Amino acid sequence: MIGASPERLVRIYERSRKNLKAVKRMLGRPMTCAEKIIFGHLGDTDIFDPDTLSLLPDRVALQDATGQMALLQFMLAGIERTSVPTAIHCDHLITACLGEEEDLFRALKENGEVYEFLRSASKRYGLDFWKPGSGIIHQVILENYAFPGGMIIGTDSHSSNAGGLAMFAPGAGGAEAAEVMSGLFFELPRPELIGVRLMGALSGWTRPKDIILKLLDILKTDGGNNRIVEYFGEGASTISCTGKASIANMGAELGATASIFPFDRGMADYLAATGRKTIADLAKENMDLITADKEIALDSEKYFERVIEIDLSSLVPRVTGPGSPDFSRPVPEMKEFIAREGYPAELSAALIGSCANSSYEDLARAAEILERALSKGLKLKAPLFISPGSQRTRQALERDGIMEIFLSAGAVLFSSSCGPCIGNWQRRDGEKNKPNAIITTYNRNFPGRNDGSEGTLSFLASPELCVAYALAGRIDLDPTAQGIMTESGTELFLNPPEKADKLPPEGFPEAEDLLEKPPENGSRVEIILDPESERLSMLEPFEPWDGEDLLDLPILMKVLGKCTTDHISPAGVWLKYRGHIDKISDNMLLRAVNAFTGNKGDTFDILAGDRSTPAAAARHYKKNGIRWVIVGDWNYGEGSSREHAAMSPRHLGAAAVIARSFARIHETNLKRQGLLPLTFSDPLDYEKVREKDRITISGLAGLSPGGMLKAVLRHEDGTEDEIGLRHTMSAGEIGRFRMGGSLRRI
Repeated sequence: MIGASPERLVRIYERSRKNLKAVKRMLGRPMTCAEKIIFGHLGDTDIFDPDTLSLLPDRVALQDATGQMALLQFMLAGIERTSVPTAIHCDHLITACLGEEEDLFRALKENGEVYEFLRSASKRYGLDFWKPGSGIIHQVILENYAFPGGMIIGTDSHSSNAGGLAMFAPGAGGAEAAEVMSGLFFELPRPELIGVRLMGALSGWTRPKDIILKLLDILKTDGGNNRIVEYFGEGASTISCTGKASIANMGAELGATASIFPFDRGMADYLAATGRKTIADLAKENMDLITADKEIALDSEKYFERVIEIDLSSLVPRVTGPGSPDFSRPVPEMKEFIAREGYPAELSAALIGSCANSSYEDLARAAEILERALSKGLKLKAPLFISPGSQRTRQALERDGIMEIFLSAGAVLFSSSCGPCIGNWQRRDGEKNKPNAIITTYNRNFPGRNDGSEGTLSFLASPELCVAYALAGRIDLDPTAQGIMTESGTELFLNPPEKADKLPPEGFPEAEDLLEKPPENGSRVEIILDPESERLSMLEPFEPWDGEDLLDLPILMKVLGKCTTDHISPAGVWLKYRGHIDKISDNMLLRAVNAFTGNKGDTFDILAGDRSTPAAAARHYKKNGIRWVIVGDWNYGEGSSREHAAMSPRHLGAAAVIARSFARIHETNLKRQGLLPLTFSDPLDYEKVREKDRITISGLAGLSPGGMLKAVLRHEDGTEDEIGLRHTMSAGEIGRFRMGGSLRRI
């Protein structure tokens, strides 16, 4: 067995039961499913902190982009072996271009030194190593490691995918992962709970994707910040396990800490199909640990900060985008929307895959629509690209004749990896150089996200709608209700799938050959890292706080509007430098919008008296011994968990980031790197910041949980503004700031 053994699972459930008995005495009330799983992982119930949770995860997951830095940080601990079972998944560095075989060959050649570093470090420290092409991290976890009632942290914001199998799975930064791998607690501000009651059942064209798109329409991309979304109600049990995972996956787009479904029969069926019936049986024996107390459903408003009700029977299919995953509308409104906005109506590509929608069920349902259309003379009018979630899924699809349907239609099969979803897509059609529209099943659609071009307008929808739109070739119509013309001039109306299986009838093939297990003792394994490498570099801990206030610091950049971690530390061509902190720092804030000029990647270097890129100005300040500050807008740092968006500013001399508000993971990453993430006590004070200001932040010696700091903005004309700044740092996080960040704590 690849994941947790039945014996270990028994111990985990026993610990959880013991913890919950103690917590229930303290709370004196019923608990939700999320609370049971989280409190079951408390490190010490005798020191229960109502504000900050100290948790013991069962597992850590790394991927080959963020995992490089996580391992480089862990190596500083000097520990012989990871304290918690850990795996690394090689899924991000494979560039999608020609097709599976060619792309894998190229990836092995281009990324060879990175893969060898990850492989050798895995052997040295006891990590499971999943080979390039074995699958997308979250799908591989769901198929092999996830179990009901468990807790996993992953260096990827979409780790929440495992919530579809009743697992608490928050995304984390590499420093947090390194701390847990070193035997330290995972510290988490205690989140609020949002309850989503699902009623009725999905039908027709409406799919699990539409549930999360509807919820994003309600809550927006910051509505889940420091919150856990817990789904319940009779409608929840009508959704397959992988459908639940798709919903939990995109909880990251809400900014949610995690999303959780209670254990049910569909999860048991999935466990059995993936060769883990023993795990399913153990979960059934411990149902009380992985489902909410019965009082929760009877009086849900009493136990959740907010309850949202979604009637699945009346829900309609949706398309979201472009630009943000919370910008959606029902499919019947697409024609009017495209015309009103003046967007290109012709589709340049349709892409099915990513960790959000690449399951057997997703692809089987899309294939059924495609097969029926092909049999009636309809052909694809837009290029279709398929990325199965894992090799286990791909092999099952191939064995069951489903993959052949896509290939016979002319679709291109990409490897089981992230590819275009995270910007690692080398397009050959030239379309990205001009305004064009694509539709995908992915989870994010920020400008420039998929192919590096902001001229590419990315829309998100279910796999069924993606293949329907690929057959139509246009996005300004409703393919669920409008006819599509065949080459012979016949109008064909598409129907939703009726017979596709949720799970492969013969189960999933085994994956042992895709995984390299570490030796029992790796102490003699040499880690392969060339000191002259341009892809990888060893780390040195950052300097500790000098005990002084921050005096007269320049504003490196004042950012306007949405600023995701993609804006702060773009991926695409920069992915190859994820293990080299100095080289990747040259991309810092390249896509962020300057509030004073409206230009991206632009700032004013007050020492040079001229305009510059943010990285160049930061290096100039650092060379002259000057630290600096970034000013952000609302929900600064939303999106990916990539800690490079925090490490690069720290590496180039940042002292603080001040914003109207932060996304949770990015705020935590800033804390772990020894930076001060501060918010304006009055959000309107953001408007007082001018481009050539100098800022002084005082009161650091008395920094305490819940306290405030004072700041003075000294303007170029000699006038000043005094403002208040807040922080959310716990006592432990203040300690990290003073010691210079987690690298010194590890």
